Amino acid sequence: MLLKRRTVAAALFQAILPAAPAARQSGKFRVWVFSDAHTGNDIRHGRESLAIALEQSEGSRGFPWDIALDLGDMSGAQGTPKDEEGKELVRQFGALRRHRREDIYNISGNHDRSGLDEPQAWWWRKWVDPTGEHTEFSGVDKARRPFPIDGTWERYSFRAGNLLFLMMSDINEPTQKIGRGTLGGNPGGVVSGETFRWWKRMVEENPTSVIITAHHYVLKNTTVASGDWEGMRRTKEGWKSHYHGYYPLGNPQGASYLYLVDSKRDSGAFERVLGSMPGRVALWLGGHTHTAPEDTYGGKSHIERRWGTTFINAAALTKYHTLPGTGFPRSWLLTFTDGSDEVTAQCYLHGDEFAPRGWYPKLDRVIPLPKPFRMPAVKPV
Repeated sequence: MLLKRRTVAAALFQAILPAAPAARQSGKFRVWVFSDAHTGNDIRHGRESLAIALEQSEGSRGFPWDIALDLGDMSGAQGTPKDEEGKELVRQFGALRRHRREDIYNISGNHDRSGLDEPQAWWWRKWVDPTGEHTEFSGVDKARRPFPIDGTWERYSFRAGNLLFLMMSDINEPTQKIGRGTLGGNPGGVVSGETFRWWKRMVEENPTSVIITAHHYVLKNTTVASGDWEGMRRTKEGWKSHYHGYYPLGNPQGASYLYLVDSKRDSGAFERVLGSMPGRVALWLGGHTHTAPEDTYGGKSHIERRWGTTFINAAALTKYHTLPGTGFPRSWLLTFTDGSDEVTAQCYLHGDEFAPRGWYPKLDRVIPLPKPFRMPAVKPV
């Protein structure tokens, strides 16, 4: 059943509800990771991809979580996202009952980008708004963040105990003359040189932190289908769409990974930093490539380890913005334990398309951390 339609003002009222009791009081700190809700596409099929996941996480068969990370692609538009979809997104956030909207930290994906002739990421900044610049539309009040953010919509950090989260949004490639809108999702991942240099500096200057990097994309040859051309399929007629849409001018060879850094294609910039400091970054969280839960295309699964960093592909909440036969909505829960140098990762299925809804233990993993986790202070609730 669809949520009762509500105005944006009514959805904003939810933002003043009291915060949920902190699960971290038990000595556990739980980070819920999801991506690729593509709300506008699913709602056209009568399915509330975001609201369903929020309701299930808080329901009787759900799970406790302290904060959530949304890794992008809230929009399901193949063109550029519009205000109507933004209002729908805010309405679905209204499904929260035990958590605040500010408990969810967001970054932009390729479908959240605006057009090349539009203000950079205006739609995402207006309706998703991690920095609380447009509270009247998004409902986000930055003062109510459980852990304050430092930075801008394009790149920001926050700390929880000795966890340091480095959040990087995907952006339009400034050198491209044809981009978002004309090329659908324009699937090659992009960050600016400023964002890369910020990330590098944060990694170098925080050796005592457990660093978690979040971007809409993983790096090349890390998780499933993240190698050159692995987002496409080769036929007798040439390359065709597969996991991602094939656009000859849309960087199809790098459609499944963070391809452009400081306008350099396949730069290897992040990889070189990770290789020079193995294990300095504990986790890299991404989404973007929607696949079956047990897909290992390219000889890689959804959780892989390189350079001492564990990469996780957390896609996707959508059921309909995907290849036929691969719409298996799911997310991941990361559980950190005070004093432990391991974190557990569990996959939660939000539908019964692949297996019964709920936990899918076959994908459970225990991931090493470079140092023991320290709990954040418990705030009054």
